[in-house]
Formats: sequence, C-alpha cells, structure tokens
Amino acid sequence: MRVCLNTQPGGASLNEDWVAGTPSLAVVLDGLSTAGLSTGCSHGVPWYVAHLGGYLTAALADPDRSLSDGLSEAIERVAAHHPECDLSNPGTPSATVAVLRQGDTTFEHLVLADSPIVLERAGDYEVITDLRVDGVLPELQAEVAGHETHTPGHREALQRLVHAQREVRNTPEGYWVAASTSEAAHHALTGATPIGEAQAAAVMSDGVSRLVTEYRMADWAEVFKVLRADGPHGLIESVRKIEATDPTGRRWPRYKSGDDATVAFCQW
Repeated sequence: MRVCLNTQPGGASLNEDWVAGTPSLAVVLDGLSTAGLSTGCSHGVPWYVAHLGGYLTAALADPDRSLSDGLSEAIERVAAHHPECDLSNPGTPSATVAVLRQGDTTFEHLVLADSPIVLERAGDYEVITDLRVDGVLPELQAEVAGHETHTPGHREALQRLVHAQREVRNTPEGYWVAASTSEAAHHALTGATPIGEAQAAAVMSDGVSRLVTEYRMADWAEVFKVLRADGPHGLIESVRKIEATDPTGRRWPRYKSGDDATVAFCQW
C-alpha cells in the first residue's frame, strides 16, 4: 500500500489533526475543539493526538492485534502518560479516529466519530463514517448555524453546544470518541473489504470531507481525480479556495471559517 499524506491547520491556531502512514497502515485523528472551555488537562489537544497517534500506530504494527484492541491500548497508554491531569473532566482532550490497515486478504477499517474513510470500488464510492454525533443536541447545533463565524453570538452558541456535548460524550445516550477511557474503542465501527474489491482509499478528517458532504462543491469521483492529479495537498487547497469565498459561514454555516484538514491517500 502506498500512502501519500498531508495535514494543514485551519487558521492561526495549532493543528489539532494528526496523520501517519506506513506500507500497511493509514491513521487520521481529528482532535475535538475545546471552544475555549476548560479541559482539566495542562497539555492540550495537539499533545493528545500526537501521543494517541504514536501509540496507536505502534500497537497496530502487530497484524494479529485487532484495530479495536489496538485503539483501546493506545487510549490507556496516553491516560497513563499524564495521571496528574483531571482525566475525569468531561472535556478531557479527545479525538475522532479513522484507520485503514492492509492485511493478507482484506483491508480492515475502524472509524470512531465523523472522520470518514472513502473506498473507491470500480467507479463507485463507499463512505464509511460514524455520524452519531449529528443526532445529538440538534437544537444547539442549529443555534450555532444561525450565527456567522467570528461573532460573539457564534462563540457563545458554540460554547453552549460543546458544553452540552461533553455531558453525553462517551455515553450510550450520546456518541463515542477517543478520550481517556478505553471503552470507547469498542464502540467504533469496524469491518473489512476483500483486497481486489477496492482500487484506492482516502482516509480524512471532516475538514476535507465537507467539500462533498456539506459544501457540495464536488463529488467523490472529483475528489479522487484531484488526489491522483495533485495529491492530498491539492485537495486541501481546493477546500481552502471554496472556504475563502464564504469566510463568515453565511453560505455554509460551520463551527470555524476553516477547520484543520487532513488526508491520507492510499493506493495499491
């Protein structure tokens, strides 16, 4: 498996995405925004995703270890790395997870929250994603969408939404992400695709997939065409050009003018 990757921050803040690729593995993490609220952790989201990604990549180098078990171990190892922090805080640093691993006969996948994997299958496209978060607190999501970005109303609405999301994060009533407890790993969506049924795959954060899913300015065929011609960097630049036409989120309401954007493009 050949993996080409790129990640770029959405603005002046540190990039809270993380990506890695090996000849058999692609991993993308998307750190959850804190919206300026307390996390109980002195290290921050970029530190969390870097450590989680490193431990996860190491754990999944063992082909006999399941993706869920590898993620569970990685979450536990990060938690053990900063016991001085308040890991019981509902806002403790957390992240979405998307993993594609090539085995002897199949491509295995794991998706936890809304960072998708898109498989190209003979001119068709299968999107593997976990959208449980979209069904949580729709009224507060709509309130955020009612404000342009960079306004006090938007900031206050976003903080109310994030505060409420934290109360149902990693609970049966809410949605699941990688944070400080390993149980979340076993709520991920997992599966396998026989080698030969897919020609390529894109593992990405939602800062990229929104070009198709939210902005509707491309379809998946066009996304893979850009990836083959210009690589992940070219695809992220396409997203940025679209966002630049709507800097305040009037046409496409969103949490940030530009989100961190990450792609691992896999070919074989």
